[in-house]
Amino acid sequence: MNKDVLDTVVSAETPEGIAIELRPAGLSSRSYAYLLDLLIRFGLLYCIMLGTALMGGFGFGLMFILLFLFEWFYPVVFELSRWGATPGKRVCGIKVVMDNGLPVTPAASITRNLLRTADFMPAMYGFGIISMLMRRDFKRLGDLAANTLVVYRAPPAPKITLTDLEPLAPAVALSPTEQAAVIALAARASRLTPERLDELAAHAAWVSGDAGRSGEQVTRRVLAVAQWLLGKR
Repeated sequence: MNKDVLDTVVSAETPEGIAIELRPAGLSSRSYAYLLDLLIRFGLLYCIMLGTALMGGFGFGLMFILLFLFEWFYPVVFELSRWGATPGKRVCGIKVVMDNGLPVTPAASITRNLLRTADFMPAMYGFGIISMLMRRDFKRLGDLAANTLVVYRAPPAPKITLTDLEPLAPAVALSPTEQAAVIALAARASRLTPERLDELAAHAAWVSGDAGRSGEQVTRRVLAVAQWLLGKR
């Protein structure tokens, strides 16, 4: 585990009133991500310069336009993608979100990136580094203005593999309709989030003798009943 993950949990609440925990990324991981993105940008900019150099005066002007757009909108484009992160941030396992944990908005992404100039002052991101080191949530000036956070991506929850489950006979006799419902739940298990799977399995917990209970173990037992119904005994 990265050192700057420890003891930095920030609680947030979504507009729906759901409490979530976010783990702000610290200076080291963000620095590594920045250096990776810098290398990527240098490589792409070098290719642009080679291409426009062959166009004469027009290419020279086009190069400056592309350099400007690339410098200011490279992070914005990636932050507004479904990953919420530049390639460097993705490699380091971090992403940009709003303070409430929701995906970053276009206005917020543009604001935080335009203010990189202020963070860079007086040199080498001096103000940005000072701001991050003084705050528990590691926000730089751009994040403060845009109400954004750079956080660690939550690791994907392990999926329950049906083939690893020992078939379990149902606790009660099931009608054909009930059997079909349990088997259908097992068929959808790989496409559901663990939370949603646990929620649905709780409604069928009585088939395994776990009525009124919920959780991963109950889910595993319900799916084990499905294995039994499929004849894998």
